[in-house]
Amino acid sequence: MIRLRSKRFSRSSSKPGNNGSKAASSSPEKDCKSIGEIKWELRPGGMLVQKRESNQSSGEGVITIRVSTVSQWHDINIDATSTFGELKMILSLVTSLEPREQRLLFRGKEKEDNEFLHMVGVRDKDKVLLLEDPAIKEMKLLGMARGQPINNTCCTISA
Repeated sequence: MIRLRSKRFSRSSSKPGNNGSKAASSSPEKDCKSIGEIKWELRPGGMLVQKRESNQSSGEGVITIRVSTVSQWHDINIDATSTFGELKMILSLVTSLEPREQRLLFRGKEKEDNEFLHMVGVRDKDKVLLLEDPAIKEMKLLGMARGQPINNTCCTISA
């Protein structure tokens, strides 16, 4: 059986030319610069977490989402802390579908309007699928059918 010791409790070995003293070569000023200051952010759920480093090309907190409809793609720039409901509002301007007619799917699951993009895991250049709600689509078709007279000429019963 092999036992591994933590570096924290093991003795430091002195290398040739180091003379066993590491503290003499490093100054406290360098140590403070390498550590840096911790920045905090408050998440929408109320949790206080360490702020992530973001290397996004579109700007601070703005992500580009590619939204796929049945026949076309839309690239939408939106704040990462937005909700799917806000994304639906933007898509209503682009697709002429009202927000209540839209169903947004991310990673194969439909998302609710009050879910935040960054909490679900949507990142820059991710894809979201936009579908028209089948129940509302059916109601539209029924409304159009009610406006027109229905002809039942295919089936006549003779007695």
